[in-house]
Amino acid sequence: MTATAPRPAAARTPARPALRDRVFKLAELVTTPLLPVDYLDLFDPLRSGAALRGRIEAVHEETRDAASIVIRPGRDWLPHVPGQYVRIGIDIDGVRQWRAYSITSVLGRPDGCFTITVKAIPDGKVSNHLVHRVKPGTIIQLDQATGEFCLPEETPGKALFVTAGSGITPVMGILRNSADSLADTVLVHSAPTSEDVVFGEELRQMAADGRIRLIEQHTDSAGMLDARSIAELVPDLHERATWACGPVGMLEALEEHWASVGIADRLYTERFRPRILVTGEGGTVTFTKNGTTVEADGATPILDAAEEAGVLMPSGCRMGICYGCVLPMRAGAVRDLRNGEITTAEDVGDGVLIQTCVSAAAGACDIDH
Repeated sequence: MTATAPRPAAARTPARPALRDRVFKLAELVTTPLLPVDYLDLFDPLRSGAALRGRIEAVHEETRDAASIVIRPGRDWLPHVPGQYVRIGIDIDGVRQWRAYSITSVLGRPDGCFTITVKAIPDGKVSNHLVHRVKPGTIIQLDQATGEFCLPEETPGKALFVTAGSGITPVMGILRNSADSLADTVLVHSAPTSEDVVFGEELRQMAADGRIRLIEQHTDSAGMLDARSIAELVPDLHERATWACGPVGMLEALEEHWASVGIADRLYTERFRPRILVTGEGGTVTFTKNGTTVEADGATPILDAAEEAGVLMPSGCRMGICYGCVLPMRAGAVRDLRNGEITTAEDVGDGVLIQTCVSAAAGACDIDH
């Protein structure tokens, strides 16, 4: 058997990456100021390997001030767990705004999309834009889904969901996927009127089909939902694992009641805003690059105080989870509204990173923004 010499082509292999690099450099020169990847983004923004994005496919009205947004995610999107939320970034008036919204759709939709359901709030820049103005075809930025407001692997024998307003959104994601695997489910939901119940028609159909027991509390006629009324409406609540989502005041009342009867470990809550536990003296907040100085009290997050003064701020979940609002503090002190912890920048130029959505001024402070 005769041995054959290796082919010369093998020796030229190392030159190929260099040739490819030269081609890309040439392409960059030709497409300046845009890069080749920018053109890929234009033609295939949802491609694998790109920054994770989504495309809004449709907007479905739910109530007069709420809508479900159908989103086709990029190819690197990972399946979510029902009850989780997703951060989206959307450009409004030339500024990218980040917000977090619960995913409300069933898993494995045939079209590959998922939905978020948004309730417009007064003066809510992003929520009003999504509910009333956004158009199909809009490209948005995405993070992977996250959150722990989910059912355990071993589903409880008896479940109770307590929601108010837009607090129904993560629970709807759970019910659409898991109602049939829950043997005994009660949903207590509060809204101003019957017409204001987001997913009202679908929830009532679930109840008619025997999949859940639905109790609606219309606050315009029956008053606000509180722990005492829930205990009257659901006498066996102490036997139930409970998931609650809604206004902070309602959640705090539920936590207090569940703790008073010794079942605090059976209550799981989801907040759309941080729970403010500790406040104190406020102070002057100066944004060194922007040139704006704001007088802020000790109970208002720096993020909110800045936005009220017209300062464009980075933000995300707005409840201290995603770290999308982090900025360096060059000097001064802030207080964490969740636990009262004081963070200081003792030397000018320290650049201590703070979360502006859960931090309030604790005296004068300078933010590098």
